[in-house]
Amino acid sequence: MKKLWKVCTLALSFLMLFTVAGCGGQSSDQVTLRVYNWGDYIDEDVLAQFEEENPDIHVVYDTFDSNESMLAKMDGGVQYDVLIPSDYMIEKLIQEDRLAELDLSQIPNYANIDDSFKNLAYDPDNKYSVPYTWGTLGIMYNTTMVDETVDSWNILWDEKYKGNIIMYDSSRDSMAVALRKLGYSVNTKNDAEIEAAAQALTSQKPLVKAYMTDAIKQAMVGGSAALSVVYSGDAMLCMEENPDLAYVVPKEGSNMWFDSIVVTKDCQNMDAAYRFINFLCEPEVAAKNSEYIGYSTPNKEALALMDKEMKSDPAYNPPAEVVEKCEVYLDLGDKTDLYNQLWEKVKVN
Repeated sequence: MKKLWKVCTLALSFLMLFTVAGCGGQSSDQVTLRVYNWGDYIDEDVLAQFEEENPDIHVVYDTFDSNESMLAKMDGGVQYDVLIPSDYMIEKLIQEDRLAELDLSQIPNYANIDDSFKNLAYDPDNKYSVPYTWGTLGIMYNTTMVDETVDSWNILWDEKYKGNIIMYDSSRDSMAVALRKLGYSVNTKNDAEIEAAAQALTSQKPLVKAYMTDAIKQAMVGGSAALSVVYSGDAMLCMEENPDLAYVVPKEGSNMWFDSIVVTKDCQNMDAAYRFINFLCEPEVAAKNSEYIGYSTPNKEALALMDKEMKSDPAYNPPAEVVEKCEVYLDLGDKTDLYNQLWEKVKVN
């Protein structure tokens, strides 16, 4: 797995690799493929390799920090060809008729995806998406700063850790933490339950050091906080950098998520998109990418090539009893605005 310092320079590397071409290096006979992905979510060497193997394709790469910010960018009129959103957002994009149907015969490496990750509820028959990564939402903590068993979301409301807690700056994820703490579904559409979760987050706010996204990794590795809400892959990277860190999915349950590759209806070159997706599904590429970003791969052929120690880590490959306690996010429909509004209210109050 790559070291965190390299992950933290990812954006700069992309700038060097993929904007120089825009300053005179892009050939007139190249097609442009516009890719929109999460931050710190691909090995820059993988993108460089794709362009080397496909000299007729120029990749323009951009990143987002939440599904909601991705959607807002699209709503603002910015067009992309390939996206890598999460399960519930894919469901929403399908419902809004924003995605192109895929011809899986054009993606032969789709056969490398384990069947257990195909035909999931958000996209039956995988008409629109190809699995990219999966993982869980949990608590990362510093074992030198926390001397008790960490097995419940309740610890994030413990006065003892005032000023030492970092929450994830995402309405869906932070609301999910509060909902599971209270015993509710992460997909609830019940107004009273949603309001109760927001109230719990408001009561927690005096204890919170900061609301962050990608910056959580640097903060936790550097010992700036005792506890944080993170995705499992980020925890994997951080634990390699700082052996004092540990990760757990609380006993109340959490979110298990699936991120997949999709193509928008605005895509200007389907052939380039198919070639890009197929490339990411090559076993060697998927293994290299998974080891770099720290997130679990659904690619069964890639798993066979990966480090055994990494594959056996419960943060990377959670046991059945953890998976059974987790829920997959579903599209909240007209309740999405309520979640977002209440979350913003929590942060500004």
